Amino acid sequence: MKIYVKYMVSLRCKMIVKEELEKQGLTVSSVELGVVETPNDVTEQQLAALRDNLFRSGLIVLDDKKSILIEKIKAVIIEMIHYEDELPKINYSNYISDKLSYDYTYLSNIFSEVKGITIQQYIIQHKIEKVKELLLYAELNLTEIAYKMHYSSVGHLSAQFKKITGLTPSFYKKLKEKRNSNLEDL
Repeated sequence: MKIYVKYMVSLRCKMIVKEELEKQGLTVSSVELGVVETPNDVTEQQLAALRDNLFRSGLIVLDDKKSILIEKIKAVIIEMIHYEDELPKINYSNYISDKLSYDYTYLSNIFSEVKGITIQQYIIQHKIEKVKELLLYAELNLTEIAYKMHYSSVGHLSAQFKKITGLTPSFYKKLKEKRNSNLEDL
């Protein structure tokens, strides 16, 4: 049986869900972002207990098909941007459509209707989060980051970064350096 979970976006969330299922006496066959699979049938009582326990951890068990589809879209995007070594070489729309076996227009319309933003805007937000992470923790320069994140130029990356964060990438990186130097002064 598949159980879909909202806000399950990290390895820690996956561990929490797995632990909760095991507390209910259920075997876990797979845990992915947004979905967990068990070979067992889940009783209503087990599902209710799982729903309550996961809610305390900030996770929500989903029931309706639209919400499940939205979470699947989000999980594909998060995995694509944050967990894959490289972004796909094909258009993101084709990638998402292929992964979920749905027409992209259908996915896009539902996503926009429910989330209030387009899939493309959601992708950009996550790409900028990944750029922030790379600026702070990687030893890559801005040109290398732009290439890694499939931006056409450093200027395009910088413009999107500033639009989303209100800061230039250079200023953002200097904030990190200033924060580190302040810690060294302690």
